[in-house]
Formats: sequence, structure tokens, C-alpha cells
Amino acid sequence: MRYVLIVLAFIGLVASSLALREHYNTGDSPCDINAKWDCGVVNKSIFAMIGPIPVAAIGIVGYLFLGFLAFRRSYFLMRVAVVFALAFSLYLAHIEKDLLEVWCIYCVASLITISLMTLLLFAMRVADMTRKPSKALSS
Repeated sequence: MRYVLIVLAFIGLVASSLALREHYNTGDSPCDINAKWDCGVVNKSIFAMIGPIPVAAIGIVGYLFLGFLAFRRSYFLMRVAVVFALAFSLYLAHIEKDLLEVWCIYCVASLITISLMTLLLFAMRVADMTRKPSKALSS
């Protein structure tokens, strides 16, 4: 499972990197699909920054941290981190849906990725809790 989580962290890292590239892009947006899908609008909005830091940069650091935790098999810390990351991603999705009324494909990819990581980590925890103890441990 560690490698699946590392691959998901890498996918999130790529999505965040593409969003950051779009944040600084001065030309036409490669993902300006229509009036409802435009990464340029989202990544250049006032919501794309927290103080002086682009939200996409926070995503890059977050996915690097999650990949490191997966590599170390620090699943408890990963569960804590993904809960915060999922909450933040859902908040950003709310901004896209309700305030900007425009979606960014990179942001949606990131939301799907962090959602999958959250589901996998909590499914692993449930599986661990329901696993029958071995005879050696019950003695």
C-alpha cells in the first residue's frame, strides 16, 4: 500500500506543479476549455494566494510531505495530514463552485487524489482494526 500512496502523492505533486505553473503563466491558459473550466481564472484569482504564498505551492509541499510519510509508513501521521488536506481541498472546491463559478482541472485532479488517499488510509485502518489477532498474540 505504501507504493500506491507514494504514486498518489506524486500525482498530486504533478497537479499542484501544473497549477503553480498556471499561476505564473502570462500567456494563454492551456486548460481554458470553456466558461466553466479555466485554470487561469482560478489560479490568478485573489483566492490563489494565502498571504505571499500561492496555494499551489502549499499543495506541492503538502504532497511531498505525504509522499515522505508514505515512504516511512507513518500512516497515523498521514491520516492526520490527509484530513486537513481534504478539508482544505473541499474548501477550495467550494470557492471554485460558489464564488468563482469556474473550475480548474488541476485542482479537481488534486481533490480526487487527496480523496483517494484519504479513503485508502482510512480503509487500511478499518482493515487493521477488524483483522483477527493471530494465535501467537492472543496467548
